[in-house]
Amino acid sequence: MLRRLSTLLIAALLALVAGRAAALTPAEALAIVQGDSDERIAALNNAAGAGDPALAAFVQALLDEEIRFDEQRVYRVQGETVTDAVTGAAATLPEAAEEPSINNRIRGALQAALAAVQLASPDLALRRGAVEALLTSSLEEDQLALVTKALAAETDADLKEKLARLQATIQISADDKTLRLQAATTLAASGQPAVASLLQERLADGAESDPEVRAALETALKAVRGRLAWGERLGVLFTGLSLGSILMLAALGLAVTYGLMGVINMAHGELIMIGAYATYLVQNLFRAVLPDLFDYYVLAAIPAAFLASAAVGAVLERGVIRWLYGRPLETLLATWGISLILMQAVRSIFGAQNVAVENPAWLSGGWQVLPNLILPYNRIAIGIFAALVLGGMALLIARTRLGLFVRGVTQNRRMAACVGVHTARVDTYAFALGAGIAGLAGCALSQVGNVGPDLGQGYIVDSFMVVVLGGVGQLAGTVYAGLGLGVLNKLLEGWQGAVLAKIMVLVFIIGFIQKRPQGIFAVKGRSAEA
Repeated sequence: MLRRLSTLLIAALLALVAGRAAALTPAEALAIVQGDSDERIAALNNAAGAGDPALAAFVQALLDEEIRFDEQRVYRVQGETVTDAVTGAAATLPEAAEEPSINNRIRGALQAALAAVQLASPDLALRRGAVEALLTSSLEEDQLALVTKALAAETDADLKEKLARLQATIQISADDKTLRLQAATTLAASGQPAVASLLQERLADGAESDPEVRAALETALKAVRGRLAWGERLGVLFTGLSLGSILMLAALGLAVTYGLMGVINMAHGELIMIGAYATYLVQNLFRAVLPDLFDYYVLAAIPAAFLASAAVGAVLERGVIRWLYGRPLETLLATWGISLILMQAVRSIFGAQNVAVENPAWLSGGWQVLPNLILPYNRIAIGIFAALVLGGMALLIARTRLGLFVRGVTQNRRMAACVGVHTARVDTYAFALGAGIAGLAGCALSQVGNVGPDLGQGYIVDSFMVVVLGGVGQLAGTVYAGLGLGVLNKLLEGWQGAVLAKIMVLVFIIGFIQKRPQGIFAVKGRSAEA
């Protein structure tokens, strides 16, 4: 027992001696706060390399401008309290005490040293934060030893990769040619946009004069750009599919009112706008009445947007459109006038300025698939929502009594009336359904863009193009046309710009309709065209 106690005592004494050997000394503290910048940074890096945890508090006090010093001692001033910056003992601040100067270079070194001390922490989250801080800070060759030491001790694979990239970022400016070549090899395996910028800057500014190193840097830059190109391609594809899902959602309602019923509804865009404003009102209601459930207001806004637009659509059909079936020109003019009335009504109620619709927390942010590719959660949610609406609408048209009546009235109104179908009521239900789906599109659009009186004007023409291109009355055609036009539009935008892309898409649709007037999918029937 006595032997065991002696062993424990000796171990404790050795640990105490080792701790004192590694602790920040008054001489080291003075060297950090006085002298020229090179000497101070060297002293700071030496102290950080010793791994003393107390250095973090001292560095933070320097950054907070709480440090004063004289020729013998360093003080920390916190309000009226003055202590020794090294030992923490109470002290009196002499009149001759000075405040250390901290220029941008010193400040960057202090921040890097603070992060380097945190790299030795057993807490993974703390080490991850320290690495992120170092990646965004300006490092010099003096900090290479700190990063190398952290890299050797790191066990997390993701952090090891980031530390290796950080080490190469410092080495690429080193005086040693071997280190620069090593850095080029390391950075060539990266797929980060910041690495490509670093390599491009190193080559463009003529900072690298050695031909062998320049060749290695050019090879590394080509490899990094090759990886980034995949992220850019996938980004264009996702953006196109996202736009396509929005176009499909906006056109689904029109596929009912125009495709199935043959009504040219120029107020369709305003029905989308009404759905967006219904979402805005539900958001404000939750914020005022149910603030704890605010993140779930979208779930209540979806049926509210549908019902609001469906109600307006039903009134529109019963009051105006029912008298204009079979008269397309009059229907077009009447619904265009109604669209102007609805826009002015919204301006009078809510004002001409856009209103703010906030994303709930679970729709904010994005999923980082690649270093240069982040998929926003709200865009992903809209794609899923559009698929669900499409599936529900397909089931409604194909599997329900209302869908059967709508198809029957569309194909042969007189025969449907003869077998007891109330055609006028079916017309109202069908038009209200198309208007309600437009409201759902407005609810979705409120999560990705501005909500204002002119919201629907940007989608009415595109919606008609989707329906006509896909085939009048064909839901499958609406899906193919919406997604296809979205992807095509984004591909052309990257090539010719937004304006020319719109023109080229329109020319493509005109040419396609000239060759295939029935659209992608033709309506099946027994009649034969001459």
